[in-house]
Amino acid sequence: MSKSIELARPEIRKLVPYSAASYADGLVRLNANETPWPAPGSSAAADLNHYPPEKPDELTKRLAEYYGVSADALLVTRGSSEAIDLLIRCFCAAGEDAIVICPPTFGMYRVYADVQGARVHEIPLEAENDYALDADEIARNWPDDGKLLFICSPNNPTGNGFATEQINLLATLLSGRAVVVVDAAYAEFGDEAQTNKLLDSTDNDNIVVLRTLSKAFGLAGARVGALLGPADIVAMAGCVMPPYAIAKPVLDAALASLTPDAKATVAERCERLRDERERLAGELAKLAAIETVYPSDANFLLVKAKDPDRCMQLAQEGGVLIRNFGWQLPGSLRITVGTPEQNNLLLQSLVKL
Repeated sequence: MSKSIELARPEIRKLVPYSAASYADGLVRLNANETPWPAPGSSAAADLNHYPPEKPDELTKRLAEYYGVSADALLVTRGSSEAIDLLIRCFCAAGEDAIVICPPTFGMYRVYADVQGARVHEIPLEAENDYALDADEIARNWPDDGKLLFICSPNNPTGNGFATEQINLLATLLSGRAVVVVDAAYAEFGDEAQTNKLLDSTDNDNIVVLRTLSKAFGLAGARVGALLGPADIVAMAGCVMPPYAIAKPVLDAALASLTPDAKATVAERCERLRDERERLAGELAKLAAIETVYPSDANFLLVKAKDPDRCMQLAQEGGVLIRNFGWQLPGSLRITVGTPEQNNLLLQSLVKL
């Protein structure tokens, strides 16, 4: 058992998972109050009148193989966002416990904490140092009520990743005090495969990694993510999830994306996107409208613009949507890297400023 499980809410640690109806191939299912006919407009082969597996064992196995962990160290979730919600509910009692975030970062950490009634403490990244992470500073300022530290790497919206050594150091410094949650939604676009290095550490059992098929695998519309970490934390989070959570069409799409040929295609596309990211960054830096293009390990670029509102307007007039991050970072835009044709369309629009 990991020591970090002791940081979870006692009532959640004692939670008994719901026992759903069991199924066996070849037997008529009259134990789950399902309708015997498929929905109008649905084929019988789709089998949507029956619940999906209570736990998606085959998808769990395939994802575990892809990420290089054991099946009991992985929980399939509805996007990695659901994993954030599960962890906050497991570790933070309303009005008592807190999460720590390092802004600028993904806004959903705060949203889920607010929904749970957990406090939110901020220890900002070093803006003057390209939004670097200072492990010692975080440990020195760690609040007494802090239970979870969320580190997005590569970070959204800044795009930069944080070194494995820094994250392991943070986990060591916070051992017995907090769980370090590494949100690695954009990991495939970076140069370093951190997941195994972080989870294989013999020194720390308080690291959890979040992954997703929404980005590199192109399954944003299916909502498939994974929570990876110590088996007892994974099992506890699974108790909080409802049964039958992963719909059959989603299971089919996810399994199809994890065949050897599909994974090879994903890897090739990520390589192409990294090349295109560098080209786009170089072209943006030449534009009079752009002051700074920040380094990125993700599938997007953070840029500082002289007139971000005008850039937004020109991009939209040219048929492209980009995002204004002035609410977090004054003067900043976040630009997703598209195909060469899509990126050229944006560049042609912004050159007018």
